[in-house]
Amino acid sequence: MIQVENLCKRYGSVLAVNGISFGVEQGEVVGILGPNGAGKTTTIRILTCYHPATSGTASIGGFDVFKDSLEVRRRIGYLPENTPLYPEQRVREYLNFRGKLRGMDYRERVAAIKRVTERCWLTDFVDRPIGQLSKGMRQRVGLADAIMHDPDVLILDEPTIGLDPNQIRETRNLIKELGERHTILLSSHILHEVEQTCSRTIIIAGGKIVAIGSPQELRDQLSSKGRVIAEIKGDRQEVEAGVGSLAGVDTIDASAENGWVKLTVNPKAGEDLREAIFRLAHDKGWSLREIRREGGSLEDFFVKVTAEQMSRRND
Repeated sequence: MIQVENLCKRYGSVLAVNGISFGVEQGEVVGILGPNGAGKTTTIRILTCYHPATSGTASIGGFDVFKDSLEVRRRIGYLPENTPLYPEQRVREYLNFRGKLRGMDYRERVAAIKRVTERCWLTDFVDRPIGQLSKGMRQRVGLADAIMHDPDVLILDEPTIGLDPNQIRETRNLIKELGERHTILLSSHILHEVEQTCSRTIIIAGGKIVAIGSPQELRDQLSSKGRVIAEIKGDRQEVEAGVGSLAGVDTIDASAENGWVKLTVNPKAGEDLREAIFRLAHDKGWSLREIRREGGSLEDFFVKVTAEQMSRRND
């Protein structure tokens, strides 16, 4: 549904987007994740026909975003980071106006306004001036506008920015519901948001793609290095020396409290040390009250790959 090949965007001497390529299949909910200034919004503005690219190609639904921009715009719903609304208009008036701009006739507009206000929980606010609505409600108006014409693709730029926790939860649930009938590409710099709403993640740093995969696949790339946490009752030096001598141990940190030694054991690549530590404790007669493996988190992966990319960019 969305295809991007070797896309570049340069602002003078600054290369904001540097040769990125990716695809989004029909029915997917895909998140573009990256720190501020990574190139997420620039990529989205190119895909929504607001900015031309310096080089590369991009298409939505088979239509080139550069050569067939009108056809692309008919097939997408776009929610920008800062939703442009007319505060003096009532919600119904605004949505009716937007429907006219899209060439919808009267009956289509009436039906669409009823559908999107119900879908975005705006029914009780449809005759209220937009200027009297909270930021969260205005965000819903922007999303209602984006789905008025029932587009094949929704492109959402930081859809929960500035919302309170309850509004964030409601918006995430709405995005999941919309994903049942629309292809969705959303950008965010919030890890938890992408993990909660997206089936696949594209991580961008320094204008380049540094990783693509489901949140679980990205975590699995660190899981082989998952550290082991254990609590063993015994002499600290003896316990630390015994565990540290096990094959496969890379580094070990130990602290003692009330006769218990808490260990954080970092293995060499591909090693799972839990069984070896358990057997050692059994053979030594040490009491073992906790042993668990901590796999790599999405946050660990994000910090690692973005830091590596930014370091290379600054060299």
